[in-house]
Amino acid sequence: MPKGKGKGPQGKRITLKVAKNSMRVLFNGRRRLELSKMGIAVFPKCLLELADVEEIDLSRNMIRKIPNIIEKFQNLMWLDLHSNQIDELPPEIGTLRNLTYLNLCNNKLTTKGLPEELTLLRNLRTLNLGLNCLESIPTTLGSLKELIELGLFDNSLTIIPKSVKKLPKIERMNVKRNPLPEFAKEEEPIDTIKRIESLYLVEKKDLCNSCLQTCQGERDELHRLEEMTPAPPEKPDFTSLTTPNSTAIDNQEEWRIK
Repeated sequence: MPKGKGKGPQGKRITLKVAKNSMRVLFNGRRRLELSKMGIAVFPKCLLELADVEEIDLSRNMIRKIPNIIEKFQNLMWLDLHSNQIDELPPEIGTLRNLTYLNLCNNKLTTKGLPEELTLLRNLRTLNLGLNCLESIPTTLGSLKELIELGLFDNSLTIIPKSVKKLPKIERMNVKRNPLPEFAKEEEPIDTIKRIESLYLVEKKDLCNSCLQTCQGERDELHRLEEMTPAPPEKPDFTSLTTPNSTAIDNQEEWRIK
């Protein structure tokens, strides 16, 4: 069998030179490796030579595994891995204590693929786990007290743990398109019109004095409301006006743009 056959997509080989040419310095002074949409199937080991970068964009590739060497990137604050083929994260992801942004959207992550060490990212402010294969999320994610944004959309979640719902700084939590019970039942429309379920017809002579007075009072109130209903406005009459735009026609030479 030829070398490399049967091992899945090989992807594009990223050399150190290519990686260096992909380095960008942002307005805030951070250095970002922009390696998005490059056909990468394996995390490039040559990136270890640039392990002091603050940001890495490896989105829209074919990466299946994040190796344990990710722990070497201790300065990393921003990591974008969305739209790959990742089905699990290594426990070493928890060593990136400076990480504030982690995008894992549109991968193949399962609940088992989320290591407990993910909860060690105590400075994390944005975590996107949308468009994966999650059936549940760990209650321990509630320990990410700095989390502001959490994406959980398009998974198979049936419950959101209370510890996650009550995160102290959470501002945006997207849980759309999950089979959550609170979204399963459509709210019945509220009928604001008071309906009469039963109607009894009696002659006036059969009513007692108090009932007769009540009926007469309600009838008088109904008549009063009918009299208060405004009549439809009459069609406006403009016969006394001069010909429209007559003044404009006389003075058009003064304002026309030539």
